[in-house]
Amino acid sequence: MRRITTSRSARMTRPMATSLSERAYLLIREGILRGEFPLGAPLSRRKLALQYGMSFLPISDALRRLEEEGLVESKPRVGTRVRIPTAQDVRDCYILREALECQAARLFAEKASSQERHELRAMAKRVDALLKQASGEDPNQDLVFRAQAYHLSFHMRIAECTGCSILRSTLERNQALTFNWLYDITATVPVPPRRHEKLMECLVRGDLQIAETAMREHISYGLGEIQTAISSRFDAGFGEVDRLEEQQLSTVSGGPTKVSWRTRTAKP
Repeated sequence: MRRITTSRSARMTRPMATSLSERAYLLIREGILRGEFPLGAPLSRRKLALQYGMSFLPISDALRRLEEEGLVESKPRVGTRVRIPTAQDVRDCYILREALECQAARLFAEKASSQERHELRAMAKRVDALLKQASGEDPNQDLVFRAQAYHLSFHMRIAECTGCSILRSTLERNQALTFNWLYDITATVPVPPRRHEKLMECLVRGDLQIAETAMREHISYGLGEIQTAISSRFDAGFGEVDRLEEQQLSTVSGGPTKVSWRTRTAKP
């Protein structure tokens, strides 16, 4: 398997590990967000322990934490796998995301410094450019991940500038789910030109109501298309995925081979 170097934008979202369990959590989480463990992929504790040079205990702790956050799921006689969302899952997460990000937008408009406003406008321009490239024809895996990682960093930076750490951490947990689900469907949902630049033009004005309205419209854009894309790709393929869940990921050069959902999911 081609190993992908972690980009600067990815590192921006990764805190420092303080224990083996924390390190295992961060490594598996990043593997999920990067698509190395795609939606529905089985997660073998034995192979993860070998891959990361750890015992079963920190791997088990990490998987338990990821299950609590909704990134993975465990089923009797099947084991642990990367969670496949339903359309309702997507809608529920977007309801929470809207509430959190609208509050972040209001606080950013009120509290952000001139330097932070300038920084976020530059980030908005960059994320629009990356998402445009990633939504082109046949984008490569690394490009899609870099676009989504930077996109996540952009939204997390808005939350950081509010000065409310609990808002930022809660938003990050919810965003990990939505951005993971978006990873494989970026190309199916068109991104309007200057979408994030236009959002920041509203947030930097300092008007709390304008900022909230702009963020609400930003979050709700494309929700129907996202729900449809996920439903059409996964709902019809649950039977095929379930038949393959006990199949372990093969290893190449000491790491798991990326098995695309396209080869594991029945066509609708």
